[in-house]
Formats: sequence, structure tokens, C-alpha cells
Amino acid sequence: MTRKIVALIALLALPLAAQAQKRSLSLDEAIAAGLEASPALHASRAKVEASSARAHEVAALRLPAFKLGAGYSRLSEVPPFQVTLPISPVPIVVSQNYFNNWNLRLSAQQTLFTGFRLEAGAESARMLEASAGWDLTKDRAEFIFAVKSAYWSLARARDLEAVVADTIAQVQEHLKDVRAFYDQGLLTRNEVLRAELQLSSTELMRIDARSASELARTALATLIGLPVETEIDLASSAESVASQAPADAGAGDDAASRSLFETALAERPELKASEFRIKASEAGLKSARSGWYPQVSLAGNYYYLRPNPRILPALDKFRGTWDVGVAVSFDLWNWGQTRNQTDQAKAQLAQARDARKLLEDQAVLDVTQSRLALVQARDKIKVAAQAVGQAEENLRMVRDRFRQGVALNSDVLDAEVFLLQARTSRTQAAIDLAVAQARLEKALGK
Repeated sequence: MTRKIVALIALLALPLAAQAQKRSLSLDEAIAAGLEASPALHASRAKVEASSARAHEVAALRLPAFKLGAGYSRLSEVPPFQVTLPISPVPIVVSQNYFNNWNLRLSAQQTLFTGFRLEAGAESARMLEASAGWDLTKDRAEFIFAVKSAYWSLARARDLEAVVADTIAQVQEHLKDVRAFYDQGLLTRNEVLRAELQLSSTELMRIDARSASELARTALATLIGLPVETEIDLASSAESVASQAPADAGAGDDAASRSLFETALAERPELKASEFRIKASEAGLKSARSGWYPQVSLAGNYYYLRPNPRILPALDKFRGTWDVGVAVSFDLWNWGQTRNQTDQAKAQLAQARDARKLLEDQAVLDVTQSRLALVQARDKIKVAAQAVGQAEENLRMVRDRFRQGVALNSDVLDAEVFLLQARTSRTQAAIDLAVAQARLEKALGK
């Protein structure tokens, strides 16, 4: 009895579980979910936090340092220092020995001059912190584009699956007419087989389309942090998103192209990050040259000792003393270490500047490719929409003629293939337009 109740509860819970695994997502919701769950972005944020901590660490080196130390030591017993005078037969103890030593020390040190090494190090750390922040922005933009691509890949796969399903329904309807004509003796068995072969081929396409749709759904769910088995309903359409794009985004005139290039060079996060890396390298060169200058520091100590060896005669009690001093050091010869460090810093600065130039060239190339892809997608979607209307009308006319007995079975089958191709091209063009718009936004640093 108990097993039956458990089984009944499980059966009732299945629809609820299936319902819980379904989720309707707009494009913005998918992006928000992915940004929240992405481990790659979490790692990028951790890099920013590490860079910030490093900048604070380096800045703290310019502030005074305080140390407090304490200790105890037990000394081996030795005779006290004493002298014997002619006038006194009894030795006189000059210094009494104490074998328990206690010490407490408070030290303070302030660097006065390091050849600008600390200032340059702090500047470099701040620039690297800013660079890490822009790297995070770049990673975020790339992740958003990846989510958009996965979202539209799923939309493409499902649209193609729907197109193939509609084609199967059309082929099935035509097959009914072919079989009716065959029963009336108006067509041969070979014509029926041709129609059946067309239906089988289309059903194979539906299997491939369903598999592609499932793979795209799994990829999107994994990317945005949803369970793999989650059923995703797409709430955004490619046409609605593409319609929001500015009409001049893909303009091909020189003025519009220059405007896009200027926007990309000013807004792309990787270019801003590279600019800060150049400044960090310049600060690194300044730090490397600090070896040519003397190092000056101020130090002070307070001692609280028992006994205190600076106070004579020594007494077995705590006594305080202090000292303050200035230290100056200068490397007379370090076998070219400073020169080599300077050369390394110069080479790193040159690499940073070259990397910036490469990123600028890549930005111009990305904008050009994205703009051309957007223009091409817009042109294709217009032609594809016309082609679908033409293919639908062609199929209607050929089917009517076939039913009237003035068109061949092969004409109808060809018309169905043409319509399938036209609808597939229209779906592909719509998705290409949405992806091209997303790629252009990424190329512009938006």
C-alpha cells in the first residue's frame, strides 16, 4: 500500500517537475542570468580585486612602518666583573651580572627618498588596477556577445525546425493528391515513390533540425548557468531586436565609416586597458632608473630593557632608552644591474605601445567586417522575404495546375524544395542580421 502511495505521488510530481524546468527568457534576461552565473567573469572580477589590493599594498610602502618586538633570554652564569685595589683586600664588583634578560622594542622607519622608485611603483600599480578594470569590461562585452550568439543560434535552430515541419505538412498534403491520382490511374507508381521519397528526405531534415535545436538549447543553458535539462522558451525575436538598430549603423559612406572608427578607437575597452598598460610601463621605466639615485631613510627605536646595557651600572629592572638616525646608501657598482633593469623596462614599454597599435588595427578591421556583415544581412533579408513570397505563390500555382492535370508531380516537388530553401534563407538572414548588429555593437565597444 505504501509503495502505491509513493508511486502515485511520484507520478503527480512529474508534471510539476517538468513545469519547473521550463523557463521563458528574453534576450536581456538571458544576458542578465549569464552575467550573474559566469565563472569566467567571476575570475575577471577577482583579478580586479587582486590588482586593487596590489595598488594599496604598493601605496602603503610610502607610509611609515612601525614594528613592536619582545623577547626573553636566559644567559649562562659567569662571574661578575670585579677589581681588587691595594687599599681593599675585598674585591670590588664593578658590574653585576644578570642572567634573565627581558626586552621590548618599538621601531619606526620612514623612507625619505628612493630615487622615485616608490612613487613610480605606486603609479604603475594604479595604472594596472585601471587596466584590469577595463579588461573586466572587455570580458563582459565578449561574454554578452557569446550569450547573444548562443541565443540566436537556438532561435535559428528552432525556426528551421518549424520551417521543416511546415514543409513536411505540405509534402504530406501533396502526397495525398498523388496517391489519389494514382488510385484513379492518372499517375504511375513511380510518381508516388518520388513523393514518398521527398517526404522521407524532409523528415530526415527534421531529425537533424531537432538535434541541432537540442544542442543549441544545451549550449545556451550551460552558458547562462541554467540546468542542462531546462526547457527554454525564447521571448525575443530576431526581427524585433534588429529593428531597434539605427538605420545608419551599416552605412557605407566614408564619413559614416570614419565616425564608426573613431567611436571604436575611443570606446573599446581593450584599447583603454592597453593605454593604462602603457602608462604602467612608463612608470616601470621610471622605477627601474631609481637605481641611479641614493636611498635615504629615517629610523627610530625605543627600547624597554631589563637590564638595559646602555645604563651603567646595570640594574635588574626595566629602563627605557631610544635612538634616531638617518641612513644613506648608494650602489657604487652592481655589475650593470640597474642598466639591465632599465633596458628591460624600455623593452616592455615598446611592447606595450606595439600591442596598442595592433589593437587599433584590429579594432578598425572588426568595425569594417561587422559593418559589411550588417549591410549584407540587411540586403539579404529583403531579398529573402521577396523570395519566400515568390516561392509560396509558385507552389500555389503549380499545385493548382497539378490538380487540374496540367503540371507534373516533379514540378510540385521542385516548388516545395524552392519554398523550403527560401524560408530557410529568410530565417538565416534574420538571425544573421541580429548577430551582425550584436557584433557591430561589440566592435564599437558598446
